[in-house]
Amino acid sequence: MITATNKNYTVFLRSSLLKTPEGEGENHKARRKGLNMGTIDLFNRDKSLFLMKKLLPWTLCVLLPVSFFYPLPFSPSPNPHLPLPLSTNNTITYPSSLSASASASPPSSAEREKANETRCDYFNGEWVSDSRGPLYNDTTCGTIKEGRNCITHGRTDMEYLKWRWKPVECNLPRFEPQTFLQLIKNKHVAFVGDSMARNQLESLLCMLATASIPKLVYSNKTGKENQFSRWHFPSFNATISLYWSPFLVHGIEKSSTDPNNNLYLDHVDERWARDMDEMDLIVLSFGHWFLIPAVYHEGDSVLGCHYCPGLNHTEIGFYDVLRKALRTTFNSIVDRGTRGRGIDVIVTTFTPHHFEGEWDKAGACPKTKPYRNEEKQLEGMNAEMRKIEIEEVEEAKAKARKRLRLEALDVTRLAFLRPDGHPGPYMNPSPFVNGNARHVQNDCVHWCLPGPIDTWNEILLEMMKNWENQLRSQD
Repeated sequence: MITATNKNYTVFLRSSLLKTPEGEGENHKARRKGLNMGTIDLFNRDKSLFLMKKLLPWTLCVLLPVSFFYPLPFSPSPNPHLPLPLSTNNTITYPSSLSASASASPPSSAEREKANETRCDYFNGEWVSDSRGPLYNDTTCGTIKEGRNCITHGRTDMEYLKWRWKPVECNLPRFEPQTFLQLIKNKHVAFVGDSMARNQLESLLCMLATASIPKLVYSNKTGKENQFSRWHFPSFNATISLYWSPFLVHGIEKSSTDPNNNLYLDHVDERWARDMDEMDLIVLSFGHWFLIPAVYHEGDSVLGCHYCPGLNHTEIGFYDVLRKALRTTFNSIVDRGTRGRGIDVIVTTFTPHHFEGEWDKAGACPKTKPYRNEEKQLEGMNAEMRKIEIEEVEEAKAKARKRLRLEALDVTRLAFLRPDGHPGPYMNPSPFVNGNARHVQNDCVHWCLPGPIDTWNEILLEMMKNWENQLRSQD
Protein backbone atom coordinates (compact mmCIF):
# COMPACT_ATOMS: atom_id res chain seq x y z
CA MET A 1 0.00 0.00 0.00
CA ILE A 2 1.09 3.58 -0.64
CA THR A 3 0.69 5.71 2.42
CA ALA A 4 -1.34 8.86 1.85
CA THR A 5 0.34 12.07 2.83
CA ASN A 6 -0.99 14.89 5.00
CA LYS A 7 -2.19 18.39 4.30
CA ASN A 8 1.33 19.80 4.69
CA TYR A 9 2.16 18.55 1.21
CA THR A 10 -0.82 20.42 -0.20
CA VAL A 11 0.59 23.58 1.34
CA PHE A 12 3.96 22.75 -0.18
CA LEU A 13 2.50 22.38 -3.67
CA ARG A 14 0.63 25.65 -3.58
CA SER A 15 3.31 27.67 -1.81
CA SER A 16 6.26 26.41 -3.83
CA LEU A 17 4.59 26.94 -7.16
CA LEU A 18 3.52 30.44 -6.23
CA LYS A 19 7.03 31.42 -5.19
CA THR A 20 8.89 33.45 -7.83
CA PRO A 21 12.69 33.18 -7.50
CA GLU A 22 14.67 36.37 -7.70
CA GLY A 23 15.51 37.32 -11.25
CA GLU A 24 12.88 35.08 -12.76
CA GLY A 25 11.49 36.13 -16.12
CA GLU A 26 7.87 36.94 -16.92
CA ASN A 27 7.40 33.69 -18.83
CA HIS A 28 8.53 31.72 -15.82
CA LYS A 29 6.20 33.72 -13.56
CA ALA A 30 3.29 33.02 -15.88
CA ARG A 31 4.24 29.37 -15.97
CA ARG A 32 4.25 29.13 -12.19
CA LYS A 33 0.92 30.93 -12.04
CA GLY A 34 -0.53 28.52 -14.57
CA LEU A 35 0.83 25.52 -12.70
CA ASN A 36 -0.53 26.84 -9.43
CA MET A 37 -4.01 27.39 -10.85
CA GLY A 38 -3.89 23.88 -12.26
CA THR A 39 -2.94 22.56 -8.84
CA ILE A 40 -5.78 24.45 -7.14
CA ASP A 41 -8.23 23.14 -9.71
CA LEU A 42 -6.86 19.68 -9.07
CA PHE A 43 -8.13 19.74 -5.52
CA ASN A 44 -11.61 20.74 -6.63
CA ARG A 45 -12.31 17.43 -8.27
CA ASP A 46 -13.29 14.30 -6.37
CA LYS A 47 -11.39 11.94 -8.61
CA SER A 48 -8.39 14.22 -8.63
CA LEU A 49 -8.43 14.37 -4.85
CA PHE A 50 -8.25 10.59 -4.61
CA LEU A 51 -5.39 10.36 -7.06
CA MET A 52 -3.42 13.11 -5.47
CA LYS A 53 -3.80 11.72 -1.96
CA LYS A 54 -2.42 8.46 -3.24
CA LEU A 55 0.41 9.80 -5.35
CA LEU A 56 1.16 13.19 -3.83
CA PRO A 57 4.19 12.14 -1.74
CA TRP A 58 5.88 10.97 -4.90
CA THR A 59 4.80 13.86 -7.03
CA LEU A 60 6.55 16.02 -4.47
CA CYS A 61 9.87 14.34 -4.92
CA VAL A 62 9.70 15.48 -8.53
CA LEU A 63 8.08 18.86 -8.03
CA LEU A 64 10.66 19.91 -5.47
CA PRO A 65 13.56 19.71 -7.91
CA VAL A 66 11.31 20.93 -10.72
CA SER A 67 10.14 23.98 -8.77
CA PHE A 68 13.40 24.92 -7.12
CA PHE A 69 16.24 23.35 -9.08
CA TYR A 70 15.10 23.37 -12.71
CA PRO A 71 13.78 26.19 -14.83
CA LEU A 72 10.71 24.77 -16.55
CA PRO A 73 10.17 24.35 -19.33
CA PHE A 74 13.65 23.38 -20.37
CA SER A 75 14.52 25.50 -23.35
CA PRO A 76 15.73 23.47 -26.29
CA SER A 77 19.47 23.68 -26.46
CA PRO A 78 20.84 25.22 -29.62
CA ASN A 79 23.32 22.37 -29.75
CA PRO A 80 22.60 19.71 -27.12
CA HIS A 81 24.69 17.17 -28.99
CA LEU A 82 27.94 16.73 -27.13
CA PRO A 83 31.17 16.80 -29.10
CA LEU A 84 32.63 13.37 -29.72
CA PRO A 85 34.76 11.97 -26.92
CA LEU A 86 38.46 12.47 -27.20
CA SER A 87 39.05 8.85 -27.98
CA THR A 88 37.34 5.48 -28.33
CA ASN A 89 38.67 2.05 -27.52
CA ASN A 90 38.85 -1.08 -29.60
CA THR A 91 36.11 -3.62 -30.06
CA ILE A 92 35.61 -6.11 -27.24
CA THR A 93 33.35 -9.14 -27.14
CA TYR A 94 32.02 -9.57 -23.63
CA PRO A 95 31.30 -12.88 -21.88
CA SER A 96 28.00 -13.20 -20.06
CA SER A 97 29.37 -14.94 -16.95
CA LEU A 98 32.16 -17.06 -15.52
CA SER A 99 31.84 -20.78 -16.15
CA ALA A 100 32.39 -23.29 -13.33
CA SER A 101 35.81 -24.87 -13.08
CA ALA A 102 36.10 -28.41 -14.41
CA SER A 103 39.05 -29.21 -12.17
CA ALA A 104 38.57 -32.07 -9.71
CA SER A 105 41.04 -30.47 -7.27
CA PRO A 106 39.48 -28.63 -4.31
CA PRO A 107 39.84 -24.85 -4.59
CA SER A 108 42.48 -23.12 -2.50
CA SER A 109 41.49 -20.73 0.30
CA ALA A 110 42.47 -17.79 -1.93
CA GLU A 111 40.28 -19.15 -4.73
CA ARG A 112 37.38 -19.67 -2.32
CA GLU A 113 37.77 -16.12 -1.02
CA LYS A 114 37.81 -14.75 -4.56
CA ALA A 115 34.73 -16.80 -5.48
CA ASN A 116 32.89 -15.55 -2.42
CA GLU A 117 33.69 -11.96 -3.33
CA THR A 118 32.49 -12.56 -6.89
CA ARG A 119 29.18 -13.91 -5.64
CA CYS A 120 28.75 -11.20 -3.02
CA ASP A 121 25.35 -9.53 -2.91
CA TYR A 122 26.36 -5.92 -2.37
CA PHE A 123 22.75 -4.81 -2.06
CA ASN A 124 21.73 -6.80 1.00
CA GLY A 125 23.21 -5.45 4.22
CA GLU A 126 23.06 -2.68 6.79
CA TRP A 127 24.66 0.65 7.61
CA VAL A 128 27.35 0.34 10.29
CA SER A 129 29.29 2.98 12.19
CA ASP A 130 32.59 4.03 10.60
CA SER A 131 34.70 6.86 12.01
CA ARG A 132 36.96 7.18 8.96
CA GLY A 133 34.64 9.50 7.09
CA PRO A 134 34.55 10.24 3.32
CA LEU A 135 37.40 10.52 0.83
CA TYR A 136 36.70 14.19 0.11
CA ASN A 137 35.06 17.24 1.62
CA ASP A 138 33.72 20.63 0.61
CA THR A 139 37.20 22.11 0.29
CA THR A 140 38.91 19.27 -1.58
CA CYS A 141 36.29 18.91 -4.32
CA GLY A 142 35.57 21.80 -6.64
CA THR A 143 32.70 20.19 -8.56
CA ILE A 144 30.10 19.89 -5.77
CA LYS A 145 26.83 21.40 -6.94
CA GLU A 146 25.68 24.33 -4.81
CA GLY A 147 22.50 22.62 -3.64
CA ARG A 148 24.37 19.49 -2.43
CA ASN A 149 27.14 21.32 -0.55
CA CYS A 150 25.67 20.70 2.88
CA ILE A 151 28.83 21.38 4.92
CA THR A 152 29.59 24.72 3.27
CA HIS A 153 25.93 25.67 3.66
CA GLY A 154 26.17 25.29 7.42
CA ARG A 155 25.13 21.74 8.32
CA THR A 156 26.75 21.15 11.73
CA ASP A 157 25.76 17.56 12.48
CA MET A 158 28.46 15.44 10.83
CA GLU A 159 27.27 12.03 12.01
CA TYR A 160 25.72 11.30 8.61
CA LEU A 161 29.28 11.04 7.25
CA LYS A 162 30.30 8.27 9.67
CA TRP A 163 28.42 5.31 8.29
CA ARG A 164 29.42 2.61 5.82
CA TRP A 165 27.33 0.08 3.98
CA LYS A 166 28.13 -3.47 5.15
CA PRO A 167 26.83 -6.25 2.88
CA VAL A 168 25.82 -9.43 4.68
CA GLU A 169 28.15 -11.72 2.73
CA CYS A 170 31.27 -9.61 2.37
CA ASN A 171 32.91 -6.24 2.93
CA LEU A 172 32.47 -3.35 0.51
CA PRO A 173 35.96 -1.90 -0.08
CA ARG A 174 36.51 1.82 0.10
CA PHE A 175 36.59 3.56 -3.25
CA GLU A 176 39.90 3.31 -5.12
CA PRO A 177 40.08 6.27 -7.52
CA GLN A 178 43.21 5.02 -9.28
CA THR A 179 41.60 1.65 -9.92
CA PHE A 180 38.47 3.25 -11.35
CA LEU A 181 40.51 5.51 -13.62
CA GLN A 182 42.58 2.57 -14.83
CA LEU A 183 39.39 0.68 -15.69
CA ILE A 184 38.08 3.59 -17.79
CA LYS A 185 41.40 4.41 -19.41
CA ASN A 186 40.83 5.41 -23.05
CA LYS A 187 37.09 5.04 -22.51
CA HIS A 188 33.95 7.16 -22.37
CA VAL A 189 31.54 6.81 -19.42
CA ALA A 190 28.12 8.46 -19.85
CA PHE A 191 25.64 9.22 -17.06
CA VAL A 192 22.20 9.48 -18.64
CA GLY A 193 18.95 10.41 -16.93
CA ASP A 194 17.52 12.90 -14.45
CA SER A 195 18.94 14.84 -11.51
CA MET A 196 19.76 11.61 -9.66
CA ALA A 197 22.11 10.69 -12.50
CA ARG A 198 23.71 14.12 -12.08
CA ASN A 199 23.96 13.61 -8.30
CA GLN A 200 25.75 10.27 -8.74
CA LEU A 201 28.08 11.73 -11.36
CA GLU A 202 28.99 14.65 -9.07
CA SER A 203 29.85 12.17 -6.32
CA LEU A 204 32.04 10.16 -8.69
CA LEU A 205 33.91 13.25 -9.92
CA CYS A 206 34.66 14.27 -6.33
CA MET A 207 36.07 10.85 -5.45
CA LEU A 208 38.13 10.65 -8.64
CA ALA A 209 39.48 14.14 -8.04
CA THR A 210 41.39 12.81 -5.02
CA ALA A 211 43.66 11.07 -7.55
CA SER A 212 43.30 13.12 -10.73
CA ILE A 213 41.65 16.50 -11.27
CA PRO A 214 38.98 16.36 -14.00
CA LYS A 215 39.03 19.01 -16.71
CA LEU A 216 35.68 20.38 -17.87
CA VAL A 217 35.89 20.29 -21.65
CA TYR A 218 32.25 20.91 -22.58
CA SER A 219 29.24 22.48 -20.89
CA ASN A 220 25.79 23.31 -22.23
CA LYS A 221 24.02 25.22 -19.50
CA THR A 222 20.30 25.97 -19.41
CA GLY A 223 19.17 28.06 -16.48
CA LYS A 224 21.07 27.00 -13.36
CA GLU A 225 21.92 23.50 -14.52
CA ASN A 226 24.46 21.94 -16.83
CA GLN A 227 22.27 19.57 -18.79
CA PHE A 228 25.04 18.30 -21.07
CA SER A 229 28.60 18.31 -19.77
CA ARG A 230 31.87 16.48 -20.30
CA TRP A 231 34.99 16.06 -18.21
CA HIS A 232 38.34 14.65 -19.27
CA PHE A 233 41.12 13.03 -17.24
CA PRO A 234 44.22 13.69 -19.37
CA SER A 235 46.53 11.24 -17.56
CA PHE A 236 44.17 8.37 -18.37
CA ASN A 237 42.61 9.73 -21.56
CA ALA A 238 39.27 8.99 -19.88
CA THR A 239 36.04 10.88 -20.48
CA ILE A 240 32.95 11.18 -18.27
CA SER A 241 29.80 12.84 -19.63
CA LEU A 242 26.41 13.93 -18.38
CA TYR A 243 23.32 13.74 -20.59
CA TRP A 244 20.04 15.20 -19.34
CA SER A 245 17.26 12.80 -20.35
CA PRO A 246 14.65 12.39 -17.58
CA PHE A 247 12.56 9.86 -19.55
CA LEU A 248 15.36 8.14 -21.56
CA VAL A 249 12.86 8.05 -24.44
CA HIS A 250 11.89 11.11 -26.46
CA GLY A 251 9.91 13.54 -24.37
CA ILE A 252 8.62 17.08 -24.59
CA GLU A 253 8.66 18.61 -21.14
CA LYS A 254 5.70 20.55 -19.75
CA SER A 255 5.44 24.26 -20.42
CA SER A 256 3.23 27.26 -19.79
CA THR A 257 1.09 26.24 -22.77
CA ASP A 258 0.93 22.53 -21.97
CA PRO A 259 0.85 21.39 -18.32
CA ASN A 260 1.65 17.79 -19.27
CA ASN A 261 4.84 16.09 -20.28
CA ASN A 262 4.47 14.27 -23.59
CA LEU A 263 6.37 11.00 -23.87
CA TYR A 264 6.94 9.06 -27.10
CA LEU A 265 7.56 5.59 -25.79
CA ASP A 266 8.73 3.95 -29.00
CA HIS A 267 11.51 6.48 -29.69
CA VAL A 268 14.70 6.71 -27.67
CA ASP A 269 15.89 10.22 -26.81
CA GLU A 270 18.40 11.05 -29.54
CA ARG A 271 19.96 13.81 -27.44
CA TRP A 272 22.02 11.05 -25.82
CA ALA A 273 21.42 8.05 -28.08
CA ARG A 274 23.09 9.66 -31.10
CA ASP A 275 26.38 9.42 -29.20
CA MET A 276 25.86 5.81 -28.21
CA ASP A 277 28.48 4.43 -30.59
CA GLU A 278 31.08 6.50 -28.77
CA MET A 279 30.15 5.24 -25.27
CA ASP A 280 31.83 2.38 -23.44
CA LEU A 281 29.81 2.46 -20.21
CA ILE A 282 26.31 3.94 -19.80
CA VAL A 283 24.92 4.57 -16.31
CA LEU A 284 21.14 5.10 -16.46
CA SER A 285 19.20 6.71 -13.61
CA PHE A 286 15.59 7.82 -13.99
CA GLY A 287 12.05 7.46 -12.65
CA HIS A 288 11.15 10.58 -10.66
CA TRP A 289 9.89 12.55 -13.67
CA PHE A 290 7.37 9.81 -14.45
CA LEU A 291 5.36 10.96 -11.44
CA ILE A 292 4.53 14.28 -13.12
CA PRO A 293 1.30 14.53 -15.19
CA ALA A 294 1.93 13.29 -18.71
CA VAL A 295 0.38 12.10 -21.98
CA TYR A 296 1.82 8.94 -23.50
CA HIS A 297 2.27 8.33 -27.21
CA GLU A 298 3.23 5.24 -29.20
CA GLY A 299 3.40 5.43 -32.96
CA ASP A 300 0.58 7.71 -34.10
CA SER A 301 -1.64 6.83 -31.15
CA VAL A 302 -2.15 8.16 -27.65
CA LEU A 303 -1.95 5.26 -25.20
CA GLY A 304 -3.33 7.24 -22.28
CA CYS A 305 -2.11 9.58 -19.61
CA HIS A 306 -1.15 10.04 -15.99
CA TYR A 307 -3.40 12.60 -14.31
CA CYS A 308 -4.61 14.70 -17.24
CA PRO A 309 -7.95 16.24 -16.20
CA GLY A 310 -9.74 17.93 -19.06
CA LEU A 311 -8.28 15.66 -21.72
CA ASN A 312 -10.17 12.79 -23.27
CA HIS A 313 -7.49 10.21 -22.52
CA THR A 314 -7.56 7.06 -20.44
CA GLU A 315 -5.79 7.25 -17.07
CA ILE A 316 -3.15 4.48 -17.14
CA GLY A 317 -0.74 5.57 -14.44
CA PHE A 318 3.00 5.37 -14.95
CA TYR A 319 4.25 1.90 -13.98
CA ASP A 320 3.70 0.29 -17.38
CA VAL A 321 4.97 3.45 -19.04
CA LEU A 322 8.22 3.28 -17.07
CA ARG A 323 8.58 -0.33 -18.18
CA LYS A 324 7.97 0.57 -21.84
CA ALA A 325 10.49 3.41 -21.71
CA LEU A 326 13.16 1.18 -20.23
CA ARG A 327 12.45 -1.55 -22.77
CA THR A 328 12.74 0.90 -25.67
CA THR A 329 16.03 2.11 -24.22
CA PHE A 330 17.47 -1.38 -23.85
CA ASN A 331 16.36 -2.40 -27.34
CA SER A 332 18.09 0.66 -28.77
CA ILE A 333 21.30 -0.07 -26.87
CA VAL A 334 21.31 -3.72 -27.94
CA ASP A 335 20.66 -2.74 -31.56
CA ARG A 336 23.12 0.11 -31.82
CA GLY A 337 25.68 -1.01 -29.31
CA THR A 338 26.37 -4.41 -30.82
CA ARG A 339 27.30 -3.30 -34.31
CA GLY A 340 30.94 -4.30 -34.05
CA ARG A 341 31.59 -3.31 -30.44
CA GLY A 342 30.23 -3.75 -26.93
CA ILE A 343 28.66 -1.37 -24.43
CA ASP A 344 28.44 -1.87 -20.69
CA VAL A 345 25.17 -0.71 -19.12
CA ILE A 346 24.40 -0.05 -15.46
CA VAL A 347 20.90 0.88 -14.26
CA THR A 348 20.89 2.70 -10.92
CA THR A 349 17.55 1.79 -9.39
CA PHE A 350 14.95 4.21 -8.02
CA THR A 351 15.90 6.10 -4.85
CA PRO A 352 13.16 7.16 -2.38
CA HIS A 353 12.62 10.58 -0.85
CA HIS A 354 12.28 11.09 2.92
CA PHE A 355 9.84 13.96 3.43
CA GLU A 356 8.31 13.69 6.90
CA GLY A 357 7.26 17.21 7.84
CA GLU A 358 6.30 20.41 6.10
CA TRP A 359 8.48 21.25 3.10
CA ASP A 360 9.21 24.76 4.40
CA LYS A 361 10.08 23.82 8.00
CA ALA A 362 13.33 22.52 9.48
CA GLY A 363 11.75 19.16 10.21
CA ALA A 364 11.03 18.11 6.63
CA CYS A 365 13.66 15.34 6.77
CA PRO A 366 14.84 15.52 10.38
CA LYS A 367 16.50 12.14 10.88
CA THR A 368 20.19 12.20 11.92
CA LYS A 369 20.88 8.45 11.76
CA PRO A 370 20.14 5.62 9.32
CA TYR A 371 17.14 3.39 9.84
CA ARG A 372 17.85 -0.06 11.14
CA ASN A 373 16.69 -2.92 8.95
CA GLU A 374 13.75 -3.75 11.21
CA GLU A 375 12.54 -0.15 11.43
CA LYS A 376 11.30 0.28 7.86
CA GLN A 377 10.09 -2.03 5.13
CA LEU A 378 10.59 -1.29 1.45
CA GLU A 379 7.08 -1.29 0.02
CA GLY A 380 4.57 0.61 -2.09
CA MET A 381 5.86 2.77 -4.89
CA ASN A 382 9.50 2.40 -3.90
CA ALA A 383 9.30 -1.37 -4.19
CA GLU A 384 7.27 -1.30 -7.43
CA MET A 385 9.61 1.09 -9.24
CA ARG A 386 12.62 -1.01 -8.20
CA LYS A 387 10.85 -4.24 -9.22
CA ILE A 388 10.12 -2.96 -12.72
CA GLU A 389 13.72 -1.85 -13.26
CA ILE A 390 15.17 -5.14 -11.99
CA GLU A 391 12.81 -7.20 -14.14
CA GLU A 392 13.60 -5.23 -17.28
CA VAL A 393 17.33 -5.51 -16.67
CA GLU A 394 17.06 -9.28 -16.34
CA GLU A 395 14.91 -9.60 -19.46
CA ALA A 396 17.31 -7.44 -21.48
CA LYS A 397 20.26 -9.51 -20.26
CA ALA A 398 18.57 -12.67 -21.49
CA LYS A 399 17.95 -11.12 -24.90
CA ALA A 400 21.39 -9.59 -25.31
CA ARG A 401 23.29 -12.63 -24.06
CA LYS A 402 26.98 -12.10 -24.82
CA ARG A 403 26.53 -9.00 -26.92
CA LEU A 404 26.73 -6.58 -24.01
CA ARG A 405 27.07 -6.52 -20.24
CA LEU A 406 24.07 -5.23 -18.34
CA GLU A 407 23.51 -5.06 -14.59
CA ALA A 408 21.32 -3.28 -12.04
CA LEU A 409 22.98 -1.10 -9.41
CA ASP A 410 20.25 -1.93 -6.92
CA VAL A 411 20.54 0.92 -4.42
CA THR A 412 16.83 1.36 -3.62
CA ARG A 413 16.91 -0.37 -0.25
CA LEU A 414 20.23 0.98 0.99
CA ALA A 415 19.10 4.48 -0.02
CA PHE A 416 15.75 3.92 1.67
CA LEU A 417 17.59 3.34 4.97
CA ARG A 418 19.39 6.72 4.84
CA PRO A 419 16.89 9.49 5.70
CA ASP A 420 19.76 11.47 7.24
CA GLY A 421 21.68 11.94 4.00
CA HIS A 422 19.64 14.67 2.25
CA PRO A 423 20.46 18.39 2.15
CA GLY A 424 17.18 19.29 3.83
CA PRO A 425 17.31 23.02 4.62
CA TYR A 426 21.01 23.10 3.68
CA MET A 427 20.17 23.08 0.01
CA ASN A 428 20.65 26.84 0.49
CA PRO A 429 23.47 28.65 2.29
CA SER A 430 23.02 29.40 6.00
CA PRO A 431 19.25 28.80 6.08
CA PHE A 432 19.00 29.80 9.75
CA VAL A 433 21.43 32.72 9.72
CA ASN A 434 18.77 35.13 10.97
CA GLY A 435 17.45 32.70 13.53
CA ASN A 436 14.20 32.25 11.59
CA ALA A 437 13.41 28.55 11.24
CA ARG A 438 9.79 29.07 10.23
CA HIS A 439 10.17 29.18 6.46
CA VAL A 440 13.02 27.33 4.76
CA GLN A 441 13.06 25.27 1.60
CA ASN A 442 14.03 21.62 2.04
CA ASP A 443 15.48 19.04 -0.32
CA CYS A 444 14.68 15.54 0.94
CA VAL A 445 15.23 13.98 -2.49
CA HIS A 446 18.85 14.49 -3.51
CA TRP A 447 21.96 13.65 -1.46
CA CYS A 448 24.59 15.69 0.32
CA LEU A 449 28.11 15.57 -1.09
CA PRO A 450 29.95 13.88 0.48
CA GLY A 451 27.25 11.53 1.69
CA PRO A 452 25.50 8.17 1.25
CA ILE A 453 25.44 8.46 -2.53
CA ASP A 454 29.21 7.90 -2.56
CA THR A 455 28.34 4.27 -1.76
CA TRP A 456 26.55 3.95 -5.11
CA ASN A 457 29.90 4.52 -6.83
CA GLU A 458 31.80 2.20 -4.48
CA ILE A 459 29.48 -0.61 -5.55
CA LEU A 460 29.73 0.51 -9.19
CA LEU A 461 33.50 0.11 -8.98
CA GLU A 462 33.18 -3.41 -7.54
CA MET A 463 30.86 -4.37 -10.40
CA MET A 464 33.38 -3.04 -12.91
CA LYS A 465 36.22 -4.90 -11.19
CA ASN A 466 34.23 -8.11 -11.33
CA TRP A 467 33.60 -7.61 -15.06
CA GLU A 468 37.33 -7.07 -15.58
CA ASN A 469 38.12 -10.29 -13.69
CA GLN A 470 35.68 -12.16 -15.90
CA LEU A 471 37.42 -10.84 -19.00
CA ARG A 472 40.82 -11.91 -17.70
CA SER A 473 39.52 -15.38 -16.88
CA GLN A 474 38.63 -15.79 -20.56
CA ASP A 475 42.10 -14.83 -21.81
